[in-house]
Amino acid sequence: MVEHTKITPALRFDRLTPLYDHIVRYTTRERRFKSILLKTAAIKRGESILDVGCGTGTLLQSIAEQQSAVQLTGLDADPAILAIADRKLSAANISYNLVLGRSTDMAFDDETFDRVVSTLFFHHLVTAEKRATVAEIARVLRPGGAAHIADWGRPTGPLQRLAFYQIQLLDGFASTRDHVAGKLTSLFSEAGFQEVEEFAHLRTVFGTLRFISAVKPLN
Repeated sequence: MVEHTKITPALRFDRLTPLYDHIVRYTTRERRFKSILLKTAAIKRGESILDVGCGTGTLLQSIAEQQSAVQLTGLDADPAILAIADRKLSAANISYNLVLGRSTDMAFDDETFDRVVSTLFFHHLVTAEKRATVAEIARVLRPGGAAHIADWGRPTGPLQRLAFYQIQLLDGFASTRDHVAGKLTSLFSEAGFQEVEEFAHLRTVFGTLRFISAVKPLN
């Protein structure tokens, strides 16, 4: 059993949650990094998609805008941020399902989804929670399904390392040290995923974003 850390709001403090979209948009090059992720994911018509740590639903909305004939599910443990996602997706007239729950114990049947996506979520988890989440992603993916992840990773240089201290001070060193060390990719390999690849990186004012894809074996 994984010993869970306390659920921390996306920006650490509940009072900042309503500002989440604005802050992420202007500090992480959000439009650019989500475009990189979705281009690689190449989501197809009719696929079932799970967004782990979906936050305010921005990525789900982007997927719906690119490919309307998909089944969208968002999972998050923060009810306040899910309420924002619900309002946003409903206003956009998007068909979706939002689930309140932890990534380490997902309330989905085995082999439910064709693809799992996740952005700026894993750095909120300590190592044991990361491993449990990757195992759950493997469980709920169908054979041959893929995971596509964008999160903070190994800095590209001293200035980017200095920039990432801002994230560590905000979200904690225990959950972010794996990212500085570039260990997220290896967690997927250790869980039995194939074709694990870091396919891009992007510099931001808060550090270096790394993009990972991984495929669940067919057998």
